[in-house]
Amino acid sequence: MIELNKYIDHTLLKPIASPKDIVKLCDEAKEYDFYAVCVNSCYVYLAANELKDSEVKVAATVGFPLGASSKMAKVSEAKKCIKDGADEIDMVLNIGFLKSGLVKSVREEISAVKEAIGKRTLKVIIETCYLTDEEKTMACKIAVKADADFVKTSTGFGIKGATLYDVLLMKEAVQGKAKVKASGGIKNAETATEYIKNGVDRIGTSSGIDIMLNI
Repeated sequence: MIELNKYIDHTLLKPIASPKDIVKLCDEAKEYDFYAVCVNSCYVYLAANELKDSEVKVAATVGFPLGASSKMAKVSEAKKCIKDGADEIDMVLNIGFLKSGLVKSVREEISAVKEAIGKRTLKVIIETCYLTDEEKTMACKIAVKADADFVKTSTGFGIKGATLYDVLLMKEAVQGKAKVKASGGIKNAETATEYIKNGVDRIGTSSGIDIMLNI
C-alpha cells in the first residue's frame, strides 16, 4: 500500500496565513508524518523552528506566485530561505520569458537559484495552465538542463491545477532526469494515489488532512 503521507508537502500559501496558522500546519505535519510543509518565504524561520525535532522538511516558495520577479530577487530570496532553515525551494520560473522564447534567460535564472542553494532540493514550478504542450515540454527540458531536481505543475494560484495529462507529459519530457511534483486541486486520496501510480514523486496539497482521513 502506498504511504501517501510520505509523498505530501503539507501546504499553506494563502496571503492571509498567520504565524498561528503556520504553527498549526507544522503540528499537523508532525502528527501525520508528512514529507514536508510548504510555506511562503517569510515563514521559513518559524516553520524550521517548529519542526527542528522532527523529520518533516521545510519547502519554501521563491518568486511566488507569478514568477515575474528578477533573477537577483529570486536568488536573494532563495539564499535567505536556506539561511532560515529551508531544505527545499519551490521556485516559479519566469512564465512570460518562457512564452516569449527567452530560453537562455529562463535557464540562467534556474541555474542561478540552484547554484545559490547548493545540494538542497530545487523544484521548478512551470504553471502548466498558462502553457501549450510544446511550452510545457520546453520548460521541463530547460529545468533539467539547469540542474533542477523537480519540475512542478502548478502554484495553485493559476486558472487550473494539476492534471494527469500534464503529469504524463512532464514525465516524458524529463526522461528520468528530474522528479515530478503535482500540485493544485489535489483534494482526495484517490486523485493523489492516481498521480503517484503514474510516476509522481511528490504531492503538493492543502488538503493533506482530508486525504489521510479518507484513505
